[in-house]
Amino acid sequence: MKIRFYNARIMAMQDGVSIQKGELWTKDDRILYVGSDKNPEEESFDREIDCENNLLMPGFKNAHTHSAMTFLRSFADDLPLQEWLYNRVFPMEAKLTKEDQVELAKLGMMEYLTSGITANFDMYLDNTCHAKASTELGFRTVLCGSMNDFGGTVPETEEEYYRLNDYSPLVSYKLGFHAEYTTKRTLMEELAQLAGKMKEPVYLHLAETEKELGLKDADGNPRITDEQIEELKSHIYDINYDVAKAREKEVRHDVMSHVYAYGQQCPKAAGIIHLGATSCYVGDNTDVIIMTEGLKLVKKKLVNVIDELSKFAMKYKDLPTLAFTHFQPAQPTTVGKRATLWMQELVMDLEDLDHVLSHMKLLGSKGTTGTQASFLELFEGDEEACKKADKMIAEKMGFDACFPVSGQTYSRKLDTRVCNVLAGIAASAHKFSNDIRLLQHLKEVEEPFEKSQIGSSAMAYKRNPMRSERIASLSRYVMIDVLNPAITSATQWFERTLDDSANKRLSVAEAFLTIDGVLDLYLNVVDGLVVYEKVITKRLMSELPFMATENIMMDAVKAGGNRQELHEKIRTLSMEAGRNVKERGLENNLLELIAADDEFPMTLEELQKTMDPSKYVGRAPSQVVEFMNDVIQPILDENKELLGVKAEINV
Repeated sequence: MKIRFYNARIMAMQDGVSIQKGELWTKDDRILYVGSDKNPEEESFDREIDCENNLLMPGFKNAHTHSAMTFLRSFADDLPLQEWLYNRVFPMEAKLTKEDQVELAKLGMMEYLTSGITANFDMYLDNTCHAKASTELGFRTVLCGSMNDFGGTVPETEEEYYRLNDYSPLVSYKLGFHAEYTTKRTLMEELAQLAGKMKEPVYLHLAETEKELGLKDADGNPRITDEQIEELKSHIYDINYDVAKAREKEVRHDVMSHVYAYGQQCPKAAGIIHLGATSCYVGDNTDVIIMTEGLKLVKKKLVNVIDELSKFAMKYKDLPTLAFTHFQPAQPTTVGKRATLWMQELVMDLEDLDHVLSHMKLLGSKGTTGTQASFLELFEGDEEACKKADKMIAEKMGFDACFPVSGQTYSRKLDTRVCNVLAGIAASAHKFSNDIRLLQHLKEVEEPFEKSQIGSSAMAYKRNPMRSERIASLSRYVMIDVLNPAITSATQWFERTLDDSANKRLSVAEAFLTIDGVLDLYLNVVDGLVVYEKVITKRLMSELPFMATENIMMDAVKAGGNRQELHEKIRTLSMEAGRNVKERGLENNLLELIAADDEFPMTLEELQKTMDPSKYVGRAPSQVVEFMNDVIQPILDENKELLGVKAEINV
């Protein structure tokens, strides 16, 4: 639904912008325009709302809610927590039906709205009920697992994770349990294993790991305390960027500026922040995590492109079309079979991506030159503790391992490996876009073309393959961009030089951003491909007599003819028919010429009966089915939780 809010005072929450008079346009869950009054005459809206000079602002978020518990408000809330829960709350909640939970959750969400709250983080008895309530109201909710000793299991939580994350765009789901005082240790440990399987991010592991390994101060006391850890945890998200920014102007060092700023928030823990670490511990481990998560996002869109192509291939598996070698007419194939060629290259890309994902490793805690000398000093010469630190950090971050050896940084060859995968996808997409552009020239297949879209500023009749051309353009960028990490890797000196940093921050990030755009375009084009079957058939039939000559010659041999003589005769007649087409602009009359030749004992009607295109496509239809069953369907089954992505291209 497209809605216009006008005559409003707008608080855009932008730096340097105060409350302004203006209007807001939305479409579904996206903001199309926010700013000063605008003439909407050329726009059409499903609804227009006069705000009557009231304030329009972003909604608040409530980060801790149990929405359906609204019915327990003021119910013995002066009791101690344990008594209140076990004697009053839990017995009342046991009486709730699923329908009760849905309606009570709606009531809670409507109360949030009266306070300007438009999103919440919720945990309650049945998360499906809350997902239903949120969806029906149009309210954004992040749900958290609420397993405890009274109900719920880890397998149920895992099932809920997949189901509710696909429930609605308004709803997402995070792993969790009710509370430490209501959940057995064994359940929490099982959930921790599930979190490792899901590769959920975990924060502040350096300090925690050093504490767990028994780091001591000079007096033999624990160097890192629980109080320090909790202080650090309490400021994970409220980052004081202003302090870090001001400090960086002084010291010209990004990591140390943030270490300083974090220390200002956590004075008790200031002395242990960045203990034994280097800037590369922060930056490189972060980069590996980001690239890993980026590859997962790329995989999701890649699998969806394969899925969309598979539907296209099956739909047109039997439609004969002229094949081309050297872009010259060649033995027929089918439209669906051609699509399997595009898919096969994407499957190879997916294999490469999965391989790289399975071999991603953290830098770990290696120190300034990779020798772990600082950590060996901290742990008073205990090499096992140093080795264990790497292992623990990897596990807590959701990785199988750290690099066994390094300089100050992880090998920049990893960046090359990652970007090579992206460049491979780009090459596959570019090939597809080339084929679509050529087919659109032939008027056989066209990319989507909107009702009001303009193809050319000068030639109004044109329908240019602009999205396919954009795929080609962006793909070339990714393929060339891969040279940046390759050259950076090649030119590193010894344990590290800093000429990698600025380059990789641009080249790796832009490779991911660009391939994301390429896959959006690829998905959008495939989803809307238009096939002109009559044009395809007409072109094929104009060339099919040439393709059928081998069959015609064999039939004539069976009737008593000489193969060598007949071959020469057909060659001569084919040249004559070709001249008629090319030089005189006539239709292909090869069949008429053969029928008129006495050496071929066949009438024109008999020859025309041989012009069934399906007879000349070989095993193309069967190959499509086999490829779907043997290659594609197992991929789709294995990655079914990733399916369902659509791409809308607005320009």
